[in-house]
Amino acid sequence: MSRLPHRGNLRVGTRGSALAQAQTASVVQALREQYPDLRIETVVIRTSGDRQQREVVGAFVRELQEALRQEQIDVAVHSLKDLPTQHVEGLTLAAVPPRADARDVLVSRAMTFSEMPEGSRVGTGSLRRSAQLRRLRHDLRYLPLMGNVDTRIRKLREGAYDAIVLAAAGLQRLGFLQMPEDTSLTTPEGYELSLYLFDTEQVLPAPGQGALALECRMDDTTTVEMLQKLDHLPSRQAVTAERALLHALGGGCRVPIAAYAEVHADDLILNALVTDPDGHEVIRDAIAGRTAEAEMLGATLAKQLLARGASRLLEVWR
Repeated sequence: MSRLPHRGNLRVGTRGSALAQAQTASVVQALREQYPDLRIETVVIRTSGDRQQREVVGAFVRELQEALRQEQIDVAVHSLKDLPTQHVEGLTLAAVPPRADARDVLVSRAMTFSEMPEGSRVGTGSLRRSAQLRRLRHDLRYLPLMGNVDTRIRKLREGAYDAIVLAAAGLQRLGFLQMPEDTSLTTPEGYELSLYLFDTEQVLPAPGQGALALECRMDDTTTVEMLQKLDHLPSRQAVTAERALLHALGGGCRVPIAAYAEVHADDLILNALVTDPDGHEVIRDAIAGRTAEAEMLGATLAKQLLARGASRLLEVWR
């Protein structure tokens, strides 16, 4: 329990999706554990992406940031992998709470990835995932998949896909599973689905996947102080390296750059890759160093990938 700063109330902004609200609820709970007397209001910001029921590049983050700047909210809770690497004037990334499982998981009606028959339909909304999966199984059909987690699972259950690929962290936060023990999940309707968790050698995650970002106004020192109590240093160090690499490569959430950093005490190991759309050509490399050098390690690994031809692959995507 921490001393409550002078402010007695806090407005926490979130998107309207079930996952966004579950993520925000975990942040609110952590704040209440630190500051039991703090009055917290959750403010739902309906973004363009939520209203149009489709993915609008940057809308999920941008409109929350604008609500911050307009002082409609005091804190914005983002999925960190959606947060652009470019600094927004007046705002600061005040905390990265403990990261959830960063890996990807195959959800199917009864099969593991290797058991799927040739031509099976695999749904994913991620170019990064489909390109890496094609390298593992080029005989499957990779189809676009949109919508929130509930919508994606419903489409699988209704037969539009034989399997879908989701982030394990999202399924955890929605209470569908407790990784890594679970090999199945049960939907609210009682429908049981099989799970297959990809290790990072098979499918490398997106930079920042599984982590949350707590953003606030830079000059709001009271809120910055409160949020810093939730900051998890190893998670911040890992995503700092991943985001530095992403920034140096000039990528965003629509470019299939994969990166995942592991922190062991004061040591950090960063793996990253860039691939062509079909997964035929993959440029993958790794770097190790001290956690204090996380940002430099990410930038250095980006230079290594570029020297090996990553810029050519990135141009294909752009």
